[in-house]
Amino acid sequence: MTEQPAPAPYRPNPKLKRAERGFESVIFNSRWLMAPFYFGLVVSLAVLLLKFCMVLWEFIVHAPGSKESDIILGVLALIDLSLTGNLILIVVFSGYENFVSKIDPGGHPDWPEWMTKIHFGGLKQKLLASIVAISAIQVLKAFMNIDTNFDSTKLAWLVGVHFVFVVSAFMLAISDRWSGGDHGGE
Repeated sequence: MTEQPAPAPYRPNPKLKRAERGFESVIFNSRWLMAPFYFGLVVSLAVLLLKFCMVLWEFIVHAPGSKESDIILGVLALIDLSLTGNLILIVVFSGYENFVSKIDPGGHPDWPEWMTKIHFGGLKQKLLASIVAISAIQVLKAFMNIDTNFDSTKLAWLVGVHFVFVVSAFMLAISDRWSGGDHGGE
C-alpha cells in the first residue's frame, strides 16, 4: 500500500485576500457616514434650546398672574424640554463613541465621567429611562389639566403608552440582568 502525500495547506488567493481586506475597510470606514446624523442631532439640540428659551420667557411673563397649577405645568414643560435635551446628548455622545470614533477626554477635566463609558446596553437603558420620564411628565400634565381639558380617550392613551414604556424598560433591565449584559459601563 502506497502512502498518500499530505494535502497541501490551504493558501488563500492573494487577490481575493486583498479584495476582502478592501471590502472590510469600506465597511469599517462606513461608520463615518453616521457622523452627519450626530451633527444633525446637535443642531436639533440648538433648536430645542431655542424652544426652551421661548417657553421659559412665556413662563416668566405669565407667572405673576398664574394659578399654582399653571406654574406647575410651566415647570413641567421646562423639565420635559430639558429631559429631551438630555436624551439627545446621551444619543450623540454614546452613539458617536460606540459607532464612529473614541472620544478622548484627556485634557478636558470637566467632561462628565459617563461620557466615554456608556456602552450599547447602558445606552438602551438610559434611553428608555429618559423616555419613561418624558412620558410620565406628559401623563402628569394631563392629570394637572383634568378639570379644564378632560378627554378620557387621550388620558387613557397617555397612561397606556406610559405603561408600555415602563414595562419595556423593566423587561429590558431584567433581560440585561439575566444575560449578564452590559450595565452601562458603570
